[in-house]
Parts: sequence; C-alpha cells; structure tokens
Amino acid sequence: MALWGGRFSQAADIRFKQFNDSLRFDYRLAEQDIVGSIAWSKALRQVNVLTETEQQQLELALNELKLAVMEDPEQILASDAEDIHSWVEHQLIAKVGDLGKKLHTGRSRNDQVATDLKLWCRQQGQQLLLMLDKLQQQLVTVARQHQATVLPGYTHLQRAQPVTFAHWCLAYVEMLERDHSRLDDAMTRLDTCPLGSGALAGTAYPIDREVLAHNLGFQRATRNSLDSVSDRDHVMELLSTASISMLHLSRMAEDLIFYNSGESNFIELDDAVTSGSSLMPQKKNPDALELIRGKCGRVYGAMAAMMMTVKALPLAYNKDMQEDKEGLFDALDSWHDCMEMAALCFEGIKINQDRTLEAAMQGYSNATELADYLVAKGIPFREAHHIVGVAVVAAIAKGCALEELSLEEMKQFSTVIENDVYSILTIESCLDKRCALGGVAPNQVDYAIGQAERRLDKRYSPNVKVRGARLTDLDAIEGMVVYWAGLGENLPRNRNELVRDIGSFAVAENHGVVTGCASLYVYDSGLAEIRSLGVEAGWQQQGQGKAIVEHLLDKATQMAIKKVFVLTRVPEFFMKRGFTPTSKTLLPEKVMKDCERCLRQHACDEVALDVLLDKAQHIQTVNVA
Repeated sequence: MALWGGRFSQAADIRFKQFNDSLRFDYRLAEQDIVGSIAWSKALRQVNVLTETEQQQLELALNELKLAVMEDPEQILASDAEDIHSWVEHQLIAKVGDLGKKLHTGRSRNDQVATDLKLWCRQQGQQLLLMLDKLQQQLVTVARQHQATVLPGYTHLQRAQPVTFAHWCLAYVEMLERDHSRLDDAMTRLDTCPLGSGALAGTAYPIDREVLAHNLGFQRATRNSLDSVSDRDHVMELLSTASISMLHLSRMAEDLIFYNSGESNFIELDDAVTSGSSLMPQKKNPDALELIRGKCGRVYGAMAAMMMTVKALPLAYNKDMQEDKEGLFDALDSWHDCMEMAALCFEGIKINQDRTLEAAMQGYSNATELADYLVAKGIPFREAHHIVGVAVVAAIAKGCALEELSLEEMKQFSTVIENDVYSILTIESCLDKRCALGGVAPNQVDYAIGQAERRLDKRYSPNVKVRGARLTDLDAIEGMVVYWAGLGENLPRNRNELVRDIGSFAVAENHGVVTGCASLYVYDSGLAEIRSLGVEAGWQQQGQGKAIVEHLLDKATQMAIKKVFVLTRVPEFFMKRGFTPTSKTLLPEKVMKDCERCLRQHACDEVALDVLLDKAQHIQTVNVA
C-alpha cells in the first residue's frame, strides 16, 4: 500500500507505478533511512509523541531490520514498495503493528530523503578520500623507486625536454591532491542535517534540530526548511569533484597507454591489468587503462544531467529530484573503481629504463641547454634561439645529435662556442639545471617526494595504529559508544562509567583522529570480555576493528589472562580472530545482569564466543606466516 493513497479513489496505472517507483536504486539508502528513523524516534520521544516504551520498541525493531538489511541488502528488491522509505515503514509496521505508523509523525519523505542522501554521501565521501590517498601513496612509492629514471617530456606530443619518471608521477600526485582538497571542502559543506524540515515549511513539533543533527553525526542543522528539502548542491559538488578527478585519471591513463605502446615501449603493464585478443595471440591490451579513460564520459554525463535537472526547478521539492540518485551512485562507484584500478596498474608496472633514456636523448631535447649556454656567453636569447635552430637543422641533415657535432662545426654557428659546451649538453646537465622549486633537478624531485610522503603520512596509513586510551579521547569514545548503543550493537555506557574505565579502553588512531575503540573488561575470576567495540562511520572495512581486537588480546596475554569472551551479532568477525562459539550459561553472572540494560534483552540474538589466548596467539602467528 502506498503512503499517500487516502486522497485517491482508484489505483495508479501499473505503467505509472513502474515509471514512478525508485526502490530499484534507492534501496542503497536502506541503512541510512533506518538510522535516520531511529534518530527521529528519539526526537519524537523528546516532544512526548512517543512514550519511552514505544520509542524503545521502535528502536529495537529498526535495529533488527538494519541487521537484516546489512546481511542481505538485495532482499529489498523483491518488494513492490514505491521507495526505500515505504519499504522501511511497511517492514516496521509488520514488526510492531500500528505503533510503526506513529514514526512518520512530523516528518516528510522530502526531509527524509534529503537526510538519507546526505548520510550516504558523507560515508561515501570518506571512502573516496581514503582511495585518493591510497592512489597518491602508490604514485609516490613508484616515484621514489624511479628518481633516476630519465623520461622524455612532451609538448604537442613532440619530444621537448628530458624529465624523470618520478617527476611525471608527482605531476599526477599534485592533481589528485587538488581533488582531495575539493572533496574535503565539499564534505564540509554537506555536513548539515535537513531532518525536521518537513515537506517544505518545517515540522509542527518543537523538535530540537541541533540535538537531532548531532545525534546523526552532523555538524549542525540546516537553517532554512525550503532550502533544506530542495538543496542538491552537495550532489552537484560531488559530481563536479568526481568529474575533475576522472579527467585527471583519464589523462594519466592516456599517458600510460602511449608509454605502453610498441612505438614507445617505455613501460610494460602487469598481466593482472591487461587482456589478450581473441584472434591475435601476441596482443597484450591495456584494457584497465582504456576503461578508466572511457568511464570518464559517464561521470561527466551524470554531472551534466544533474545540472540540467536542477537548473529550472522552483522551490521546494519536485519529483524531478528523484533523478539525483542513479547518476550519483553510478558516478561515485565509477570514480572509486577507477582509482582502485589505477593504483593496481602501478603495483606491477615495469619501466624500460634503457628505452626511456634513449628516447630522451633523441629529438634534440638538449637544444634549450645550448641556447642557455649562448645566453651565458652574452648573446641575447632571441638571437641564441635562432642560432640553435640553425644548428638543429644542420644536425638533422647530418643525421646526428647536437653533442655529436665537432667543435669546428659548432663554431660555424657561433664563435663564442668553446669545448665546454659538451658538458652542458648531457642529459645529467639538462636535469641538473632545472633546479628551481618544482623543477626536474634530482634535488628538487627528491624534495618533492619527501614533501608528498610527509603530507600523506599525516593523512593516510594502510597500517592501523592502536594505543591505550587517554582522557583526551573521552569525547570520541563516548560518541562511538552512544552511536553504536543507539543502533543496538553495544550496551549503553554513561560518561561516568567511561571515565572510570578509561584505562581498559584501546583506540584506533588515524593521524590524531580517533576512529575506533573497544575495552577489555576483566572479571575477578580472571576472565576478560571485549566490550564497546565500535568504529566511526566511514572508517569501516579499513582494518580498525581487527587491529583493536588484536591489541586487546595482546594486552590480555601480558596480564596473564587465559580466556577472553565476547557477546556479538557478528560472530564471523571474531571467529577469524580465533574465537569459537560457547554457551552463555558458562559466562559470569555479572555479564547476564548487564544484559538487563540492553534494548534487545527480550529478543536477544547475540552469540557468545571465547578464545584461549595461547590458541589465539598461534592463529595470529599462522596468519602472519
């Protein structure tokens, strides 16, 4: 049943329904819609629309729904619901009956979808920032390895002056760094919460929208209800950033395709990112790079389509805005996949250094050095430019390089040329002379690589750093504990408890920012429990949880604790760390007493697992080996 059927006396035409429905693509917002609904239920509790019991019942049902969605998101597509909001509401009503119908009080699908999409954009943006850093890191690593690899530089696709492969890599590092800056800026601007704006005029209930925004992790609430429900600037900013970055990736792909060609033979791509021909057995095609270049167009198309969709829309919400998602989802997926593939291309790349050096020495790329030499002898540059042009013509006619002309032949072009000219015409001299900031001189390239390494080290590390918690981490820990407890994943802990137990906590840290936490609670029997494990939204799938658990197991071993257990709804995660299922009846009585604080105590679906530490250490050793 549609959410809006009361006004209509007959059902919609099936063709209109298929044309109108958006579930086939907005199902990707399921988790965000559920998280937003939990936050809204708490806001309704604060204004007495819901009782405490009703709110807890709704939250429990929504969390159960969220877990089911996380396990199998495509189950949603089997429904004939109009959109993801309808699907969530119908599922909720099926779980809790008429109580589920109260949740939409004071809320519109207009502010609901705006909030869902911003939550999704924020999470995706974080993953894209990490991928930009990863690709830059890969380029910097290759640059460090090839500081001395000479490469011909081109203008108009004609050999111009010698550079190095490292310098070429760093050019794209700079482009990607600007992409990172643009994305970071866009993330800052989208960090506002539209929920509570209603359909267009605001909600009729005295919701504290700043508290609501903070509960959802936003910096603040939006300021104008009309703008809130019709704003898609963040979509266009993300698409614009993706388009510019894809342009950079496409240029890089084109360079590498050219370098990989038989005519250039500068590089060889790894078999992992190339394919063969169905007819010609000798072929090794750079398909990964060609696809990166090709997918640039579809991202441009998504940006152009979104701009055209919004350009003449009146305030406030219009159904045209449903067109914001398919292009955005596809564009950001494509951007992420292309960056990942570009990084993979550099992992196994081989540089033919002899061939790149040979090419750099051809094409009279040292002609500018001869002109500069003449200028140093007192000849005006324009005159020197002409003299060298004549010398190049003579060398071409003779079929030799400039440095292969005899001194006698050189003097025919200018009497100021002496024997010292030959030392400045070498490749080494050509590189060394470009010693100003940003130049190709070895010392400048080394400096640029060092700067890039330090910049990335402040921001990105593939290795998660875990340390003991400090009181200064309290706000970050509390935020994660409250967030995951609100989703029913962990037990709630008040601030006093966290202060008291701060010594039992470990945190994952990414360049000064706390991104995950957990505590090791020790019982008087010598048994220990891993509690309050949580990772900041946007940092999942980065190894934070794994690193924290391993840190706490090491800590338990140092404390001579023999067994550690956990209560969890994701047993597979802990089983990979060496944990095995156990019976809850074997756990200390205090554990079960703590469960009285859980929203799910009457419908508990947690699994108990434990691990013997000597066995855990053995498993970790095997994994490392």
